[in-house]
Amino acid sequence: MRAPAFWREDGATARLLSPLGALYGAIARKRLAREAPRANLPTIVVGGLTAGGDGKTPLAIALARRLKAAGERPALLTRGYRRRRGGASSFVVDLTRHGADEIGDEALLLARVAPTIIGADRLASADLAQRLGATVVILDDGFHSRRIAPDLTLIVIDSDYGAGNGRCIPAGPLRAPLDAQLAAADILVVIGDGARARDIAARASKPVFAAHLSPDSGAAEAINGARLVAFAGIARPEKFFSLLEASGAEVAARVSFGDHRRFTQRDFAMLSKLRHEHGARLVTTEKDAARMGGQLATLGVDTLPVTLVFDDADVLDEALRGLCEARLSDP
Repeated sequence: MRAPAFWREDGATARLLSPLGALYGAIARKRLAREAPRANLPTIVVGGLTAGGDGKTPLAIALARRLKAAGERPALLTRGYRRRRGGASSFVVDLTRHGADEIGDEALLLARVAPTIIGADRLASADLAQRLGATVVILDDGFHSRRIAPDLTLIVIDSDYGAGNGRCIPAGPLRAPLDAQLAAADILVVIGDGARARDIAARASKPVFAAHLSPDSGAAEAINGARLVAFAGIARPEKFFSLLEASGAEVAARVSFGDHRRFTQRDFAMLSKLRHEHGARLVTTEKDAARMGGQLATLGVDTLPVTLVFDDADVLDEALRGLCEARLSDP
């Protein structure tokens, strides 16, 4: 699904659905407050305020890279959203064998950076990570499930979207009441320069790190001045389209699919037709490219990889280092 437009503003539809949102929020609040078991390794949990598109996966990847640079051996834990491979046991992603249909697109992106373990039982996944030699685990989107106790919780906020209309699903985009989410966070990571996140950060009274998504320089140079048909099956496709334009591309057509779309032959035929009609190249996100298989090369689709860059990375590195050292000193 794509985020409904009414989630941005507190209009009539949002108010009509507000009783359901209040019920959802009450259940989510209780879940956030429940006790959870601790892993044997330092545990970092990444969460987002809303139902999708905040930037959780880019943040998890950025944290893994920073920890690796500091000499740690991070492992990434995920449920493998929209995966088809079932089973109760946790398992390690193998990029030579697993595809997006089996394990989900986000797991593939994570596994390119650090060992990635898929499993519904987060504690079992953390135990497997320890046996594999990890020194710290990062849970991608493990905030609201409370299956494992965090040592450090980072909540990522899209500065342009913020908390949307401030209501819980289905009346709005929030996965739990805003005050409950902010109370459970240790650090807020604000992506972008939009104004919506400022009030949220101010009311939280928590450390705030500013960050931005930076496109790969080589890929950005390759599309600078190019005429493109852009498509994306992510929670907020408009963010990708804006980034293309900011990189100097001419976006002749935009195609938005539902988040985690499993592309069909009809989709590919439509994109090919648009490419010819506009005399343009096709471009998509890394996450969408992971789901395209052989059609990526057949259609000649370009991608624009992005990296989350922190404005004050040294201070964040110090916080991560302090976490690992504190857990090592625990009896």
